[in-house]
Amino acid sequence: MYAVIKTGGKQYRVEPGNVLKVESLDAEVGATVNFEEVLMIADGDDVTVGTPTIASAKVVAEVIAHGRAKKVEIVKFRRRKHHQKRTGHRQNFTQIQIQNINGKGAPAKKAKAATKDTDAETTEKSAKKAAAKPAAKKETAEKKPAAKKAAPKKSTAKDDLTKIEGVGPKAAEALVAAGLVTFADVAKAKVPAIQTILDEADGKFGAMKPDTWPKQAKLAADGKWDELKTLQDELDGGIEKK
Repeated sequence: MYAVIKTGGKQYRVEPGNVLKVESLDAEVGATVNFEEVLMIADGDDVTVGTPTIASAKVVAEVIAHGRAKKVEIVKFRRRKHHQKRTGHRQNFTQIQIQNINGKGAPAKKAKAATKDTDAETTEKSAKKAAAKPAAKKETAEKKPAAKKAAPKKSTAKDDLTKIEGVGPKAAEALVAAGLVTFADVAKAKVPAIQTILDEADGKFGAMKPDTWPKQAKLAADGKWDELKTLQDELDGGIEKK
């Protein structure tokens, strides 16, 4: 079963379970939205075409995320006029997942609920087995600390600090040499301390302004890449525009 809907001036062919990007919608992540501009519905050999839309028909979807598409660069120039202008545009979008068409397609949710019940039963059985074998529990508890000992190895990992706008390869080497190896390290550092590292490093870093570096590093350390891109679009070489 599929339908053709209209939203944001565009038409989309959708089926229950489909994930697609549409023009930005005014809805929070996790919210349910109804598309009532349904142009066609096909259920096997039964095809209904609207004039232009089908009355009382609707497609229900869930909002998964909001984001911005890749930047489209626009270059304008005039021959022999020494005029050139470069601009860009990033289109906002909303990512949705189709739940059902006129109520059909909802059984998938019931299957999830049934899975949860099955998981609960499995958990109860596992708990009974674990209670019957206390010795096995002790062995498992003894093995867990061994897994925790391997965790400190993560501290040796390095982050690509050049993903912070304004930080070049040489500046990144200076930060690493000073002990700022990861995004979390840079996020915790204070701006005057970073400026001191740049001033004392071998290189011409005195003109750099690391005012936004901790903020960018914090977003990178938390894995908030979309928010980081949004922030960097508002910066000019890592410096806030006036």
